[in-house]
Amino acid sequence: MRKTPLCRVVYPGRMGDVGLSSERVDDTTWDVIVVGAGHNGLTTAAYLARAGKKVVVLEKRRRIGGSTGAEEPWPGITISTCSYMVGLLHPRICEDLDLFRRGLHLTYPDPQLYVPIEPGIGIVDYLDEDRTWSEMSRWAAPSDVKGFAALVKYLKGIRSKLRPKNDDDLWLHEAPTRDMIADRVNDDPKVMHTLFEQSFEDLVSGFISDQRILDAIAANGIIGTNASPRDPGTAFVKFHHASGGLAGPQMMTWAFPRGGTIGVADAIRKAAVHYGARIATGATVSTILPGRGVELKDGRQIKAPIVASSADPRRTFAMVNALIPDEFGDKLATWPMVGTVGKVNFALNRLPVINGFDGSARAMVDIGSGMDRLHQSHRATTRGQMGPIWAELYPQTAYDPTVAPEGVHVVSCFVQHLPYSWADGRSWDHHRDRVGQRVISMIEEWSPGFSNTILHCEVVGPADIEAKTGLTGGHIFQGDHLPPYAWDQRMPYRTPVDGVYLCGASTHPGGSIIAACGRNAAVRILADS
Repeated sequence: MRKTPLCRVVYPGRMGDVGLSSERVDDTTWDVIVVGAGHNGLTTAAYLARAGKKVVVLEKRRRIGGSTGAEEPWPGITISTCSYMVGLLHPRICEDLDLFRRGLHLTYPDPQLYVPIEPGIGIVDYLDEDRTWSEMSRWAAPSDVKGFAALVKYLKGIRSKLRPKNDDDLWLHEAPTRDMIADRVNDDPKVMHTLFEQSFEDLVSGFISDQRILDAIAANGIIGTNASPRDPGTAFVKFHHASGGLAGPQMMTWAFPRGGTIGVADAIRKAAVHYGARIATGATVSTILPGRGVELKDGRQIKAPIVASSADPRRTFAMVNALIPDEFGDKLATWPMVGTVGKVNFALNRLPVINGFDGSARAMVDIGSGMDRLHQSHRATTRGQMGPIWAELYPQTAYDPTVAPEGVHVVSCFVQHLPYSWADGRSWDHHRDRVGQRVISMIEEWSPGFSNTILHCEVVGPADIEAKTGLTGGHIFQGDHLPPYAWDQRMPYRTPVDGVYLCGASTHPGGSIIAACGRNAAVRILADS
């Protein structure tokens, strides 16, 4: 395997540039100022404007999208900033804002996911569940195939009670209490244990005995969260990420948006502008003035009685010029925002085929999963070291040729666990090449010759995510998705400081491209005003 040249982090040319100059929004008094033009901030603006409010969105960068934005690290090649696919985007929001008519286009890969286990053997997750079980039955015991199917059925049952396809969906309301959730599931102790206390390993081992399968799916319990699959509460991580309903009844169906995830943000932007919202880019908010508006970095003030921030809670309240109640201050101080997720982007001359399975070139691919591995990986990260990391590959150009020139392919890798800061005190620049080479070696193990297909490589660590997006700690979900920080324990839409609201992923229902945080915050603001 040839050693690839230095894998670097790229601060690219601007993609998704849109909006007014900030000089053109300080001549009026607005009903609401939204801080941040990520998908949640734009959603808040769209719903408020649709309700007749005079809304302006202030974005410090020259482009919209936030973590769902787009970058051009190499000429003609588009990469999503900190995101990959769409699976949890709420259907109600797609309908309310008419996102598909406004340009959002999704392609659902089939197979959805491939996880190599041994030479010639792997889990193949098709859109047709019967086909998935049939494929698995070639090499797994009937009891484990039935157990896996029973696990999926169990989680679907919970979803149907908590997230029915109507107005009773708990993702469309104020964050529910534990008692409200218990009422929905008829006080079923097994379900409540799954949602609030159970580890992911304990959950799945109750259905499946084949350690190969358990290891293959271990990463489902840690996605974006600073935890081991053996830690209490990680069963909820699986439930959260498997409870989308955008494509129908399947538990975990994901799609590639055309152009990358900027396609979601841009469709929401179009809705917001259609309803009358204004978007100002290059407008850096330095101070939030409760009840009065904001002050920009250049000293100008923009007036509004209400400010809704899609920035993370710690960054938001670092800007708030007001006393913060002690109890809320304690919540901010202890909110878990140490990111352990990185991103490795590749431009390739061909897509990798994993483990000899041709369908893998058109699917998400998991490599490096395992209960022991991920437990060790998490423990290493807490020490500021890199353990046996896990990576998930996303072949955008398998379905979307718009993001690269002909003959060039884009594969992005979600990588976990990586330390935000290193135990040796050195910067990410010092460790970047080692992380990139580790990911390349992992792929090479299952796809010999992969290193020879690399045209460009970019390695983005948690600290780089913070620098690119402003997310404190580089935490992609603005806080861990564990039960002590979920449901009514997430940050409130209406904060204890009058006139200041949160509308980002730190609020219910949480992280990923859902847009419900932004929608629900708008509903709260409208109810209060």
